[in-house]
Amino acid sequence: MTSSRDRILDAYADLLITEGERQATLEAVAARAEVSKGGLLYHFPSKDQLGIGLCERLAVLAAVDADRMRTADEGPARYYVRSSQYADTPLDRALVAVSRLRQSGDERARAAIEAASEKWLAILHDALGDLDVARAVKLIGDGLYYNALNKALGGHPPAPGVDQGLLDVVERITRTARLGP
Repeated sequence: MTSSRDRILDAYADLLITEGERQATLEAVAARAEVSKGGLLYHFPSKDQLGIGLCERLAVLAAVDADRMRTADEGPARYYVRSSQYADTPLDRALVAVSRLRQSGDERARAAIEAASEKWLAILHDALGDLDVARAVKLIGDGLYYNALNKALGGHPPAPGVDQGLLDVVERITRTARLGP
């Protein structure tokens, strides 16, 4: 059973994703979460506090993902590219919802997204030893994610899994980075 606070954040994220920031009113969030407006205000005294809660959720989920990435048996580069598929996970939903807040000019949302992105890049840089190679691998993953997200939001869920040929290319790139110039 999820807590009222989590249901409220889930409802807020859902409204941001499907309707946008303007439609994600306190009343709409309370209705979607099936709590009273007073119950919502108990946990989040303002819409601004809802945004803060969502940014904090993104930070926690991104940190968990970063830990998985750092310790992945397949290595951080393969993990990052392989996991760069929109799968409607809590992390996916938090990223999209916080991105919608960012579109409306929310600076905390910008900072939360940039912090997650910088953490993933730092892990790739540490693993590969070359910032440019790390950026290239990250951009491959980001491009895959963008493509998968657009398909999913357009009602066409992407096929599960990543193209093995692309993973082979990432392996060649990372092997070259480890060998050095």
